Amino acid sequence: MAGGGIKGGQVIGTTDEIGLRAVEDRAHVHDVHATVLHALGLNHINVTFLHNGRSERPTIVAGEVIKKAFV
Repeated sequence: MAGGGIKGGQVIGTTDEIGLRAVEDRAHVHDVHATVLHALGLNHINVTFLHNGRSERPTIVAGEVIKKAFV
């Protein structure tokens, strides 16, 4: 991911020897969604969409912006 204030080519976190499990700086998919929305200039908590007649958030409550991506 690059652009929107995110420097391209950086690596955040590490995995085990075979690349199966995250070991350091783990991030959930909701964190990645929150980071993308932040890069687009949107507050991920206020963004909602209509799904089956009710408003839902793409990051639910658990998403947090990955601050290390914006260095």
